[in-house]
Amino acid sequence: MTHQFLLTVDVEDWFQVENFKEYIPFSSWPSYELRVEKNIYRLLDLLDSVKPNNIIASSNSSNSSNSSNSSNPSNPSNPSNSSNPSNPSNNLSATFFVLGWLAERIPNLVREIRDRGHEVASHGYNHNLCAKESREDLSSDLLKSKKILEDITGEQVYGYRAPSFSVDHDILKVIEDCGYMYDSSFNSFAMHGRYGRVDLSSKKREGIAYKISDTFYEIPISNLVIGKIILPWGGGGYFRLMPYPAFRYGVRSMLKHDGAYMFYMHPWEIDPGQPRVKQASMPYKFRHYTNIKKAEEKLKRLINDLDQCSFVNCTRYIEGIC
Repeated sequence: MTHQFLLTVDVEDWFQVENFKEYIPFSSWPSYELRVEKNIYRLLDLLDSVKPNNIIASSNSSNSSNSSNSSNPSNPSNPSNSSNPSNPSNNLSATFFVLGWLAERIPNLVREIRDRGHEVASHGYNHNLCAKESREDLSSDLLKSKKILEDITGEQVYGYRAPSFSVDHDILKVIEDCGYMYDSSFNSFAMHGRYGRVDLSSKKREGIAYKISDTFYEIPISNLVIGKIILPWGGGGYFRLMPYPAFRYGVRSMLKHDGAYMFYMHPWEIDPGQPRVKQASMPYKFRHYTNIKKAEEKLKRLINDLDQCSFVNCTRYIEGIC
């Protein structure tokens, strides 16, 4: 059986992360430099450049033939001459959870993600923690971000990921009620204060996903379980901090045990030139900036080392297990 690698990107910029929220309020966002576009193009180029043996095109690839007018020639990273967006079957198929605030300002980037053969999903609108929102405000955020992305791409948005994995059972119900087919926000690592708590023990497990209802699934972040110990192994800062051979070993172990693996990262994690938030605390600086110079090459190495995997987006994975 071919193992499946679910590569996901939380599309947010350097000034929108939760660790810096007390220093950079939402009202000030328009005054900061947008760097996410060139970082996403770098990731898209990286995914175009690696060719694992078992590539599965994204579920929206049939619509990619309209991509020829979506390039951004003003962006120096735009590989308009180095790739063929109309043939996304040559590419890895990843899922990009896009912040609605960014999508409004850079709609061509959202279309480029789609046209390269990847899935566009929602990361909410303004990166507020779900657990701190009222049900009404959360529903509004979920519906608003979904509509923005669907209006840009002309396609249905099926998936959602909560900022800082801040979900619980009630929040999952709100997400389902807003018309999403799946959520990918549960992180079982218990030693992070912002991560939500969800008991999935009573839910039917299908692959690495859990069937919450007849029409709604949860795809958790993959963590390494050793006995009763859960180690954070899904990506992000843990990927940057951990020695590469150890991280790869853990991923291979999970692929062998579960048949699939969910990985996440952020575009600012490959951007060593981003502005520094000098007033942030040392722990926050350490978590945000450590090893960002190495992350891009480390990701490319991981993909190449796992070239026997099929790289599928989240919707395609759900379709495969239904």
